[in-house]
Amino acid sequence: MAAASGRTGRPPLTEERRAEIRLEIARAALDLFVAQGVAATTGEQIGRAVGISARTVWRYFPTKESCVRPLLTAGAGLVAETLRQWRPGQPLDEAFDFERRAAEDDRLLAAPAHATVGALVRLTRTEPGLRAVWLQTYDEAEPAFARALAERAGLPADDLRPAIQAAMFNAALRAAVEHHAWHAADDTRTDGATARADLARVLRTALTTAAAGLS
Repeated sequence: MAAASGRTGRPPLTEERRAEIRLEIARAALDLFVAQGVAATTGEQIGRAVGISARTVWRYFPTKESCVRPLLTAGAGLVAETLRQWRPGQPLDEAFDFERRAAEDDRLLAAPAHATVGALVRLTRTEPGLRAVWLQTYDEAEPAFARALAERAGLPADDLRPAIQAAMFNAALRAAVEHHAWHAADDTRTDGATARADLARVLRTALTTAAAGLS
């Protein structure tokens, strides 16, 4: 009787492990970008820092600039869920409760737990490739925010009003994170807890301003 045939070799990676590898690549790429600049960084260097080949890096990301995407997109789903659960009459900044989130969950603050993410945002000022990735993450998140706001209001998904609200909200978030990152560079003495609290304050101001609208 013939022996049953089967596949040999390594078992396929789980989605969880693939996500972990993507994050490892993102952190390694960011460290290299900050240390030596984007132009001087190669796929081989990124892979070496993670313990994988450059070919594997390119299986996960199409360009070296896009390697940092996992650090920038981690909080989009959580933000959308918070918008969906935003109670009628509740101030928007209260719904996000930034001070508590600053201590408990980096994702909602769009500042993943990595010491040089602020440096990445600052690099977007001078690195067009990183700037494109940074703006694209917000562009891709905006429809999810619009759907959440439409669902909250009981409106059709293609209604213009939640789309405009999402655009205002998204722009306020991005402006706040950029403001915080660019001004944080002026004071290298600021510790992590203080920086997180300052980011929470800036985000609260941004959302309060956006919610007030134009006068």
